[in-house]
Amino acid sequence: MTTYTQTPPTAEDTALKAKHAAMWALGDYGAVAREVIPELGHVLVDACAIGPGQHVLDVAAGTGNVAIPAAQAGAQVVACDLAPELLEVGRGLARAAGVSLDWRRADAEALPFDDASFDVVTSCVGVMFAPHHQPAADELVRVLRPGGRLGLVAWTPAGFIGQMFATMKPYAAPPPPGAQPPPLWGDESHTRELLGSRVEDVTTEKRSLTVHFDRPEHFRDFFKRTYGPTIVTYRGIADDPVKVAALDAALTELARGHMDATGRMGWEYLLLTARRTH
Repeated sequence: MTTYTQTPPTAEDTALKAKHAAMWALGDYGAVAREVIPELGHVLVDACAIGPGQHVLDVAAGTGNVAIPAAQAGAQVVACDLAPELLEVGRGLARAAGVSLDWRRADAEALPFDDASFDVVTSCVGVMFAPHHQPAADELVRVLRPGGRLGLVAWTPAGFIGQMFATMKPYAAPPPPGAQPPPLWGDESHTRELLGSRVEDVTTEKRSLTVHFDRPEHFRDFFKRTYGPTIVTYRGIADDPVKVAALDAALTELARGHMDATGRMGWEYLLLTARRTH
């Protein structure tokens, strides 16, 4: 096993990652994971055939959407995330579920793990939010053993969450130089290019997550209260009531356009699995 020596981050990168960690600590991401997307964790556990005896790393794990079901399946699991507040919530959820796993603060673009040290590496709508896609993809592959399984879930650009980010973009602060849009991870060609020839047996499938809100305004208000990127966007325009009202209306109309008469929406995501080449 090779110990990987990380290049010290620049001051700019350290500041950017601190902002990202603070963003995800806002609101209540645990409520999003628990009430809106819990199914996605089980999707990855099943797609990667996670089970007893496997050493699993869940990157940008949040509150354990994948990591806890993986531990329940009998795997030895490390859950890492940039935001310690999310890890603390995850620890409590794991205790309540009666499972034990290792919770580690880590940057997806500079993972503190040895080369080829995991049988399975997963990320569920997590690594897609690392600002620099190629370094994050490189790290996912690096820590995976040859023949090991990689499993990713990412929101697609054309799906509901991808469109939500497009809707918020005119109201949000411009991204830092070099940062790439998160939903690009949901573009199959982009993610295949990131991973390159280092993986094989690649399978991809676009799926739809069924989500329910009683009214479009309920979706908008829930995300304004719980979801870090939405909270940060609104904070940036808080002193401009015209912009706040415009974003309120835009998010409401977006939800209305994706919602049927019963309040159900389908949120498209890309499921990708692959094996690291030998």
